[in-house]
Amino acid sequence: MSTRKEQDLLGEKEIPKDASWGIHTARALENFPMSGSRVSPLLISALAQVKKACALANKELGFLDADKADAIIYACEQIEADPNCPLPALQGGAGTSSNMFMNEVIANKAGSTTHPIEDVNLHQSTNDVYPTAVKVAAIYGLRELSEKVKKLQGAFQRLEIRFAHIPTIGKTELIDAVPLTLGAEFGAFAEAFARDRWRTFKCEERLRVTNLGGTAVGTGLTAPRSYIFLITDKLREITGLGLSRGENLVDQTANADAFVEVSGIMKACASNLLKICGDLRLLHMNRKIQLPAVQAGSSIMPGKVNPVILESVMQIGIKVQANDFTVTECASRGSLQINEFMPLLADALLESMDLLGTAAQMLAEHAELIQADEEACKKQFFQSLEIITAFLPSIGYEKATEVVESFKANGRTDFKAYLIEELGAELVEKTLAPQNLMAMGHR
Repeated sequence: MSTRKEQDLLGEKEIPKDASWGIHTARALENFPMSGSRVSPLLISALAQVKKACALANKELGFLDADKADAIIYACEQIEADPNCPLPALQGGAGTSSNMFMNEVIANKAGSTTHPIEDVNLHQSTNDVYPTAVKVAAIYGLRELSEKVKKLQGAFQRLEIRFAHIPTIGKTELIDAVPLTLGAEFGAFAEAFARDRWRTFKCEERLRVTNLGGTAVGTGLTAPRSYIFLITDKLREITGLGLSRGENLVDQTANADAFVEVSGIMKACASNLLKICGDLRLLHMNRKIQLPAVQAGSSIMPGKVNPVILESVMQIGIKVQANDFTVTECASRGSLQINEFMPLLADALLESMDLLGTAAQMLAEHAELIQADEEACKKQFFQSLEIITAFLPSIGYEKATEVVESFKANGRTDFKAYLIEELGAELVEKTLAPQNLMAMGHR
């Protein structure tokens, strides 16, 4: 293999001649030989935007030659359009390897006179560039997730309308409770997803404050004051995001609690997905609904079809809950003026957004094909003795108890017919009508 030599503070090293990166990336690839996920393309794209903003600020203030700055800016745009990185997501150094990878690739693309540190990394530190890029990437991720949850909410709202006329029996502790409609059950699912949509949309605010310009520990050491006050404006222009410079950059550099807050929102969404998919499996098992068949369910049992989409979404929910612990642990283990575990935090947070978006899309498409088994719902409804509860305002608790006990004692099997005999057809039809069951209180 043809190679070239590069040098850093540790000495010389041979690296592939056609590699777009340099010696710092080469050492990182050796030091962190982890298999599995690579640095998120969304994060690489965000890093390219941050580097572009820095070049623009340095150009405007005269710290970078215009031609060199333009070459750096063009290189950043190329990377943003094709954001690939060979580095593993998990790396020591608080993201230094990813930052140096960007510096080296940008410098190589910009031309031989461009230095990765002196020019591309001018007035920057990993400690302000990397967390800022994570926030930018996370905001993009949240916006995409919010849109997918919006579609999920809409899918269940349509089911709410389609099933509004179907009476069913509610369950508490997995035992028959009181009547409601199948539409009401799906309406409750839609409301939960509506909250997820709102939360994911609003929690972007928690990520808009950045420490860019703070350099190593938030004091702005080695960066000109004019640059510090300009750089966030440039990044805001490039991204179109409502970013602002933190009032206390030492705080913003040292503390990562904002990511924990956002991760908690992801966990809430995961919790709803787990709960609702579990409920859908129960409704399918009880023959109240029919889930679409998407694949054969067994290698030994002919004709078996399993709720595999729901199971996949539930596994995503479990993974996101585990990622929330990871984000929390990483944020709490930062020391003094830096968070060394930002790469793992970033990987877990961005993975959760991506997974939840996939889950929302899968479930929305699956839900559109859910069918209600009206006959099964009505049969179960009229077989349940708990529908007597709906008659309490009309006949009272004692009379209702008497009707149920009499039905049991007589060995009857058709409870609806018995109710009509005892209470009259008009009262039974009126009381058990779907609009009455969902009338929010009796009149």
